[in-house]
Amino acid sequence: MQRLRRIIYESDSDDDSENENYAVRRPRWIKERNDHFNNYDDEDFRIRFRLSKVATYNLLVKIENRLEFISERNQSVSPVNQLLATLRFYATNNTQLTIGDFSGLSVPTAHRIIHRVSAAIASLHHEYIKFPNTQQEIRQNQQEFYRLARFPRVIGAMDCTHIRISSPGGEQAELFRNRKGYFSINVQTICNANLEIIDIVARWPGSAHDSLIFNNCCRKAKFEAGEYGEGILLVDGGYAATFYSMPPLENPRTPVEHLYNESQIRTRNPVERSYGVWKRRFPALSLGLRVKLNKALVIIMATAVLHNILRQRGEAVPPDDPEVELPAPWEVLLQNGQIRYENEDSGTPRGNRARELLINNYFRNLM
Repeated sequence: MQRLRRIIYESDSDDDSENENYAVRRPRWIKERNDHFNNYDDEDFRIRFRLSKVATYNLLVKIENRLEFISERNQSVSPVNQLLATLRFYATNNTQLTIGDFSGLSVPTAHRIIHRVSAAIASLHHEYIKFPNTQQEIRQNQQEFYRLARFPRVIGAMDCTHIRISSPGGEQAELFRNRKGYFSINVQTICNANLEIIDIVARWPGSAHDSLIFNNCCRKAKFEAGEYGEGILLVDGGYAATFYSMPPLENPRTPVEHLYNESQIRTRNPVERSYGVWKRRFPALSLGLRVKLNKALVIIMATAVLHNILRQRGEAVPPDDPEVELPAPWEVLLQNGQIRYENEDSGTPRGNRARELLINNYFRNLM
């Protein structure tokens, strides 16, 4: 009986083995990694990676210790190749498969490296994104702004810009759809006269109004507490007039009011220009970040750090990569008059009074 059972079992096993499809494991393929740093001259390098070789090397020195692997086992990716893969992602917003093919990486490795390097660059924000705090720094900013159009006491120019993202999903996804109909992060920045970002708030959904973001940020609380003395922020018509924030007049009538508006607009122009330079240098911000929401916030911060590094070095925006087709940016539409801000708040009485005193006591003397 036991022998019969064994014969039947062996027969069934043979039939199963003939019909069973075994999964064949794919052989491991180590892609060839090109030496992009040395293969391109400096001009071609800047077009493809948006930084010069010198700036890339200096940045690598600062974050290399966070990118090194413990050993060279399993063909570990060198820090310079990690950095170049990430910069190429910022420059093209290509899929991680394309970035992997360009850099000789698998898709999972490209994914991990892009976010790893982004976090390393973003960690430098305390060093490169700094609001003036000392009297000397505040005075220097005021002098640089004054040279633009003779507007006094200006510490910074403030505005918001929308960074495209893919739908974050979930019940709160529609909060990120802005008034132009696409999903975005509404990013508030304050810049200096050199177009450097000296303060950034990158966490609000696209539906949030600019004034709402400012009303809930710590920078406003510091201005309210008088930490910056008589320093002024220049803003657009979407913000309220206060003793420290000066928007343009909605309906100027007298010559002195027109002079105030002209000086205000010209002095506030750097913040608009900074968005154009920032997004032109890193097209991923214009094309739309196709990553998870928390990862997108890190990338926004990382590119802001890179923007400041390059502004401090005096590097011009490199020519556009012919492989990347950029949409018309929000700032171009704004400058062409195709978009109008809605002034939700005409200002506080104290703020309107402060603006009137500035117009009557200062700009009237310039006539």
